[in-house]
Amino acid sequence: MSRTVQLTVPMPSKLANLRFPKALDERLQFLLDEQGRKGRLTSGEKKEADALVQMATTLSILKLGAQVKTLKD
Repeated sequence: MSRTVQLTVPMPSKLANLRFPKALDERLQFLLDEQGRKGRLTSGEKKEADALVQMATTLSILKLGAQVKTLKD
């Protein structure tokens, strides 16, 4: 039997102003550029890039939730 669960999580509106730290953004950009130049990354670089993308995605989701909350208020 399949069920859907919907959760409502309060989002502080201040999250809408969060930014990915510049140093991490620059590192991710470097890794993506490196992959484009070489066609691949080392195993360690790939793990690092994957982790940075996951962090950036999570931050984007949090920001979106805060922006939606701000629009509703």
